[in-house]
Amino acid sequence: MDLRRIMETVNMIDNENLDLRTTTMGISLLDCIDSDSDKACQKIYDKITTKAENLVKVAKDLETEYGIPIANKRITVTPISLIAAASGDSDYVKYAVTLDKAAKAVGVDLIGGFSALVHKGYQNGDRVLIKSIPEALKATERVCSSVNVGSTRSGINMDAVKEMGQIVIENEKINPLNNGNLVIFCNAVEDNPFMAGGFHGVGESDVALNVGVSGPGVVKKALEKVKGESMDVVAETIKQTAFKVTRMGQLVGQEASKRLGVDFGIVDLSLAPTPAQGDSVANILEEIGLESVGTHGTTAALAMLNDAVKKGGIMACSHVGGLSGAFIPESEDAGMIAAAEKGILTVDKLEAMTAVCSVGLDMIAVPGDTPAETISGMIADEAAIGMINNKTTAVRVIPVPGKDVGDSIEFGGLFGYAPIMPVHKESSAAMINRGGRIPAPVHSFKN
Repeated sequence: MDLRRIMETVNMIDNENLDLRTTTMGISLLDCIDSDSDKACQKIYDKITTKAENLVKVAKDLETEYGIPIANKRITVTPISLIAAASGDSDYVKYAVTLDKAAKAVGVDLIGGFSALVHKGYQNGDRVLIKSIPEALKATERVCSSVNVGSTRSGINMDAVKEMGQIVIENEKINPLNNGNLVIFCNAVEDNPFMAGGFHGVGESDVALNVGVSGPGVVKKALEKVKGESMDVVAETIKQTAFKVTRMGQLVGQEASKRLGVDFGIVDLSLAPTPAQGDSVANILEEIGLESVGTHGTTAALAMLNDAVKKGGIMACSHVGGLSGAFIPESEDAGMIAAAEKGILTVDKLEAMTAVCSVGLDMIAVPGDTPAETISGMIADEAAIGMINNKTTAVRVIPVPGKDVGDSIEFGGLFGYAPIMPVHKESSAAMINRGGRIPAPVHSFKN
């Protein structure tokens, strides 16, 4: 291998915060279904602890051999609403506790899949799971939950949108930090390795290994070398950098899946920030030429960044999937935090950025007295952007009791902290209380 390229990669790791954000094993639980929930939970525990027994060890071995940090080791499973429906149980907290025990047993950071897919309507298992979310998150440490309330193909389930606003408020009453483990989606994908929205879709193989790459710091450093150049040069620089980062992700993903004896799934190209200095998507946008993220031009710069990352990544990897874009969480990105504290970055601007971005209103802290209907309105707006643009959007919003604009909340670790952002005081209740479904857009009919 070219010595210059080796040294270039070493520099990315040592000085530019390059890492693999996650290796995530997806495990199907369809063969664990049982009308006896105790038997089902035992099957679930046994399968996860068997299939993922060596996941952390293999990841650590690859870190040592290749010198590439792997920040998180995770598991996703089949949406539990599908698995638990046969049991007839009145709540599914038992299933969440089982997932948590299995995650601890194999040593992974998080496990996703306490999920329901209700974009066109509910089955009984969906209703039970959604009502179980607050107690399930209270009773566990590593379990993540998600609910898909809309899609381009089916429209938006406004009954579910209303209910999820209420669930967010219930979580707030128990522990507001639990909302950091809950994502409400439109157009959720089946192979997402990132949390809290990851689950293992029914169209996936029995067990698969998915990888999420990162590298905001690497992209920023590359752009520092092309100051004053045209946007064409900026886009090309991002493409070339994304190619290198994705190559690394594919190398590790293929080797990990080979050693684990499972299918290699996908590489997710998402730029995922952390609170660490120099690991910020906001700083990339500012390097492109914005005085602060959130000012006019932010959406255009983000659109180009997302597109260039995808173009570079697709050329580097045969199997690209997941979300593959740039995450713009308020709390996990030092640049986003700074702009929100100054009032430059607002919820409305983040919503506009969602139209060209990967996820949506992510880790947004809002005043503790925000009504459930306002939360539901935020969910509906994000779902509408996803539905109309045929893309994944999501909401992870955190009302904080006793806090108001000007205050902040500390999450710790990769979650960082978040200033409380203002939301509109005018009510959305009359619209949200209508219920029903927003029909799918005309361009959903493609057959």
